[in-house]
Amino acid sequence: MTRDDLAAHLEFFEALGVGGVSRDPAWRNRPVPDPPPAAGGMTVLYQSAGEPRQADASTPPQPRGAAAPLLAAIRADLGDCTRCKLHGLGRQQIVFGVGNPTADLMFVGEAPGADEDVQGIPFVGKAGQLLTKIIEAIGLTRSDVYIANVIKCRPPGNRNPEPDEVAECEPFLFRQIDAIRPKVIVALGKFAAQSLLRTSEPITRIRGREFPFRDAVLLPTFHPAYLLRNPSAKREVWEDMKRVRALLSRARP
Repeated sequence: MTRDDLAAHLEFFEALGVGGVSRDPAWRNRPVPDPPPAAGGMTVLYQSAGEPRQADASTPPQPRGAAAPLLAAIRADLGDCTRCKLHGLGRQQIVFGVGNPTADLMFVGEAPGADEDVQGIPFVGKAGQLLTKIIEAIGLTRSDVYIANVIKCRPPGNRNPEPDEVAECEPFLFRQIDAIRPKVIVALGKFAAQSLLRTSEPITRIRGREFPFRDAVLLPTFHPAYLLRNPSAKREVWEDMKRVRALLSRARP
């Protein structure tokens, strides 16, 4: 590793609130803590509002090599979507998702923002730049993971998506998840976590916990935009990402 590489690596950790490193072997070999218990006993998977189920019987498991054509078919089915009112409220384009179609790790956010609406790619603004650093801090790149949102169109004024908008859009997200078959899903922020888990529990209670979800482990954490407003929370996200890294290591053969 060159000096420039090392400096860049340390910058990633600094952005996450890590104040330094230790040369003590005991620090490098310290055990990963056991996961905390699930909040409120939430252990079921959900496909649609109010309907718990362990799998979607209408979508049998697909071989992972088929993910790319499956995603292309889902995108074609979505089309120039007019299923909810967002298409007439100023959205410029659909932001479908981007990344590795056979990713072991998937990030799910809330909805596109202004930059994403312009570029058609999720997480490209300031919050997206921080997410890129978070991904790189655990030894991956954006091309290694898959990134999507609960809904595909920008709500006006970046307001929270409304229930009818989520109801129309989230089946496409579930189809993306079933096509990609990630090992770990990170729900970014309160809205994504609460929508996927069908819970009203605050993000401060469920972040860092592990939930089974559509044959993956779902782990909620703070949204990068929240970290930009509350830098002190970066350390908690770093702890969550260490857990994600451990989950991925255990999932790999």
